[in-house]
Amino acid sequence: MLTVHHLNNSRSQRVLWLLEELELPYEVQRYERDPRTMRAPAQLRAVHPLGKSPVLVDDGQTVAESAVIAEYLLQRYGNGRLVPPADSPHWLRLRYWMHYAEASAMPPLLLKLVAQRIASAPMPWFARPVARGIARTMQSDVVDPQIALHFGYIDAELRQTGWFVGEDFSVADIQMSFPLEAAHARMPDPSWRAIPDFLQRVHARPAYQRALQRGGEYDYA
Repeated sequence: MLTVHHLNNSRSQRVLWLLEELELPYEVQRYERDPRTMRAPAQLRAVHPLGKSPVLVDDGQTVAESAVIAEYLLQRYGNGRLVPPADSPHWLRLRYWMHYAEASAMPPLLLKLVAQRIASAPMPWFARPVARGIARTMQSDVVDPQIALHFGYIDAELRQTGWFVGEDFSVADIQMSFPLEAAHARMPDPSWRAIPDFLQRVHARPAYQRALQRGGEYDYA
């Protein structure tokens, strides 16, 4: 039996969604973030040393990292679904977006979150102006331009067909959903036209809705 070790408001929602799209039976082991620190509970370290989610366990095999989990599930259970043929010109594009999600799209979003937390963190009064000035400069000079660059690029790519790979929905759309959900929820940009449309369409998918029911709290939907 497939078991997903699932953390609320996390990347593991994508794994539940993929399992629902593939109509595979699975169990969910839920974990809740610390409401103060927003960190995963220590119990997850018993599943994987890094103590993060998602983690998939299948017949004693432990698999971590969203893209690796997706590739594992599709190779073992996909039967050609949600991916183009290996000899298709779309195959490389799918691989690109599968890895772009975490390697390129997420880092500026995480830096934005770090900068915001630095600016609002409790500290001695005399350190506050310096810390907040650093955080503002970090955002205005580095983080915000990178977010504009990457998500402007993503929006332009989506305007072509509405999907990340060719004319059809694929696992790349599942993998890219999390950074787009996070960006749209935290820092929506009126210049993004295709991103909100994409999210509206994927959120309406029956498999996505079933995954929300299985996973519980998810603020980005």
